[in-house]
Amino acid sequence: MKYAFPEDELKPLSCKPLARDRLDPTHIAINDVLGNYSLSLVDSLTTLAVLASSSNEARHSKALHHFHSGVAALVEQYGDGTDGPAGQGRRARAFDLDSKVQVFETVIRGVGGLLSAHLFAVGDLPIKGYSPQKTTAADGSVHIHWPHDFTYNGQLLRLAQDLANRLLPAFHTDTGIPYPRVNLRHGIPFYSESPLHRDAEDGMCQPIQQRSGELTETCSAGAGSLLLEFTTLSRLTGDPQYERLAKKAFWSVWERKGTTGLIGAGIDAESGLWTSSFTGIGAGIDSFYEYAAKAHILLSGAPSVSLSASCPSPSVLNPQGVAPEDHEDPESYLHVWNDAHAAINHHLRRGKMYIHPHYIQADVFTGAARAFWFDSLSAFFPGVLTLTGAVEEATEAHLLHTALWSRYSALPERWSTSSGSVEGGLGWWGGRPEFIESTYYLYRATQDPWYLYVGEMVLRDIKRRCWTRCGWAGIQDIRTGEQSDRMESYFLSETAKYLLLLFDRDHPLNKLDAPYVFNTEGHPLILPRVKHQQHQAAGKLNPRAAPDPRMGNSSARTCPLPPPKYPLSDSAVAARGDLYHAANLARLHFMPTRDSLESPLIEYSSDHPSVSISDIRSPSNYTYFPWTLPPELVPYNATSDKMTTRPTFDITFPLHPNGVLNPGSLQRVLNGILVNSISGLRLGMIQDVKVEVEGVASSGELYRVQAINNIAMGKDEKVFVAKDTAAGAVSPLDPNFTRVRHMSMLDLVVDVALEQTCTKQNTTSNLFDSNTTMTSSPDLVYSSQAHQEAQPESSMKLAFNSLIEHVAALIHDVPQEATTGFLREYLPAITPTGAGAAPLPDVEDALGPDVSGSPRGSLLWKSIYVTDNNCHHRLPVSVPRDHQVLVVKRGGCSFNRKLQNIPSVPPSKNSLQLVIVVSYDDGEAGLPSGWLVPPLLERHQLTPMGLPRHRPIPMVMVGGGDKTHDLFRRAVGLGLKQRYSIQAQGVPISNLIII
Repeated sequence: MKYAFPEDELKPLSCKPLARDRLDPTHIAINDVLGNYSLSLVDSLTTLAVLASSSNEARHSKALHHFHSGVAALVEQYGDGTDGPAGQGRRARAFDLDSKVQVFETVIRGVGGLLSAHLFAVGDLPIKGYSPQKTTAADGSVHIHWPHDFTYNGQLLRLAQDLANRLLPAFHTDTGIPYPRVNLRHGIPFYSESPLHRDAEDGMCQPIQQRSGELTETCSAGAGSLLLEFTTLSRLTGDPQYERLAKKAFWSVWERKGTTGLIGAGIDAESGLWTSSFTGIGAGIDSFYEYAAKAHILLSGAPSVSLSASCPSPSVLNPQGVAPEDHEDPESYLHVWNDAHAAINHHLRRGKMYIHPHYIQADVFTGAARAFWFDSLSAFFPGVLTLTGAVEEATEAHLLHTALWSRYSALPERWSTSSGSVEGGLGWWGGRPEFIESTYYLYRATQDPWYLYVGEMVLRDIKRRCWTRCGWAGIQDIRTGEQSDRMESYFLSETAKYLLLLFDRDHPLNKLDAPYVFNTEGHPLILPRVKHQQHQAAGKLNPRAAPDPRMGNSSARTCPLPPPKYPLSDSAVAARGDLYHAANLARLHFMPTRDSLESPLIEYSSDHPSVSISDIRSPSNYTYFPWTLPPELVPYNATSDKMTTRPTFDITFPLHPNGVLNPGSLQRVLNGILVNSISGLRLGMIQDVKVEVEGVASSGELYRVQAINNIAMGKDEKVFVAKDTAAGAVSPLDPNFTRVRHMSMLDLVVDVALEQTCTKQNTTSNLFDSNTTMTSSPDLVYSSQAHQEAQPESSMKLAFNSLIEHVAALIHDVPQEATTGFLREYLPAITPTGAGAAPLPDVEDALGPDVSGSPRGSLLWKSIYVTDNNCHHRLPVSVPRDHQVLVVKRGGCSFNRKLQNIPSVPPSKNSLQLVIVVSYDDGEAGLPSGWLVPPLLERHQLTPMGLPRHRPIPMVMVGGGDKTHDLFRRAVGLGLKQRYSIQAQGVPISNLIII
């Protein structure tokens, strides 16, 4: 206030104000944020309100006085938000400013700051010792009298609405995704393709509009993180348009997520297409996930309000921007978080096998790894994990951030886990709050003193490295300590606020039992209950939602209790076995000890009287874990768990004499890579999750191909190889590959009459989830030429045919074209055990689909007889004599009895070859979905006359109940497909598929 007000920010080194760069409008690093509306004051009013509760006599506290005077100063500059004379301020009438700003930054800092300060001013958010005395004026408005003859009557709320109204033109898009920028006075004249500029009669663009070069790319966080502020504004003003538009933007982004379940960082507001395939949890994406979780919290105690009605106030917005009714349910946002969290853990999280858990950058479409750095913004994630109950995962992630802070005395903007150093020279720290925010949430959830000591480390480092005579500077390079001449508004809005709340456990906000949240700029928001009552006519309180099937027994899910303390230690975190794992990944063990260094801090402190000896002895870049923890918090016999590393190796195929490695050797298909030539091919193998593989003598580990010729593969991507591709390129003595046939599992290949069963949804795709350790069934879209049926294996192909016939049975869930006349289904089946089990017929394996997804080849058996459980009567002799396949229901009698009721007939190619038992059990307890327990034939097979059967009948069992039974009634052909696994060095490969 002394050096910069009424400008936006302070330059702490030069003690001057920082304003918009009028000379260079393209300087978006400054101009996107600084709107010429006293940003730092708007952004820090809530910090003053929070600080006011730290005094025992809040009415007389300095912070409360500054809060009151700050509101008064803001009103003096920008008016009170009315249309009369009082609405004109010294600077402008409200925010009628010729400033082109970023929508996202203006919402979270400007609108969010004003709304939150209003909630403190009227008492909806608590300030210790502050009880606003409200009086009602003649016009019905509520007045609160403050010292120095200032009366608060909702000025901040009206200014917030004025600022929001000036952002609304950005929502004029066909996608519902707002444009990234808007001029507070002129709107969006630079977006010539906006529907706002179309003629209302013929829909054509107005002639005066010329296409500009303005970028229409926004980020997922920028478009989807307006929900908390605009919902609060709608509930406080009674105007639903803000909430409706913010929800529409949120869902417009989410509905465009990739097949991985993740969203990208950049998206075009006009086309709705991703502008980059990069995804992660940091910059450009972070607060979208944050707002999914927090929207559930904020809306959970609020009434459902209809957003489809016409707006009560004038609006020029496109009325098509209405979110579906199910998107108004708070539970829908929790579902988004649950789905996103699961996708993040599957594609982005590297677990303990990578020294210590952390998150990487990946491809939004494939999940393949794209980069191995994370940014300081991603430090928010442990906080959201804590809010949603995933405290253990949050603790693991936070440990790595803490280790990095210990090494650098700040967090670099980007840091590489692979190189262990600052990524791309991005080594600045501008005062970002995300790490402190997560520390706060974890302490509130666990009450572990570890986090207080982490907070002390952060506080001392900031005090030592950032304090200046006029304010707090950012750090331009954390490695050298060079300061930057800018104090970002979020330093006061978030960093200072979270540090205060961390150490003040009795603060009213820490004891507030209500569904309030902090927005992504650190402004607390709540939907006041008085407004809930006003909206009762429009809606009702949300009932308790039905359990989410994706989360198991949702009604029983609760936040976990803090971990128990270990003997002789007050900190469960300090006693963790993986404490040094995070230190190892951060390369702390390579840093010299503090005692071996000559530090300039003593000399530095002579010019900075605020820096004490305690600060100088605080953790710096040269400390090991456990940083500032006193010895009594560390168990006397603490040990570190063994660090595990994920085994990797490469398999390289020899270069064929006539083979040429060219771009056509590999072809990208819908969910993986098709290998057209293995000449010179290099497969990067990595040990994956532990599994139990029946019949495979191994340690229970599973390998997958993680890279092919240095092209990274996603966890769900497959490598597809055709049979003939391996010709002449693989030695049969190659020890890397072993073909292992599954002893009990196989697949039944069934042709079903198309006119009766062909629908858009695959008939069996929802019935079976086959053993994924042995079989995969992806949907494939190929554009290459179909492969011919393979000839008998040559010796050169023998090893690679393990790849070739691999697992599975191939690719099901692929709808066929009507021209085939039938739909081909693949059903997992299991063979029986016991004395009566007979070997399967020695027949050629059925072929899978070609590269276009169409079935190949005809099936061997055409005559199929379907009956009941076959327990109470003998079948006619004509059934086994004239039918090759018999289908019976499970139950009613033993398996032996079912087979005994089948008459014996002379063997022929047209007589009975196979009995299929259809199980009606919905899976066995303790087994994954789709797994079958082998049926038991406890006695040798008998004929109907009770004599031993000389030619036992082969039998298999499938699941699916009535749906499968009906499918066989419509079957016109059936074949068998054996299952094989490919082992590399004795361990199965999970994602190598042969077509």
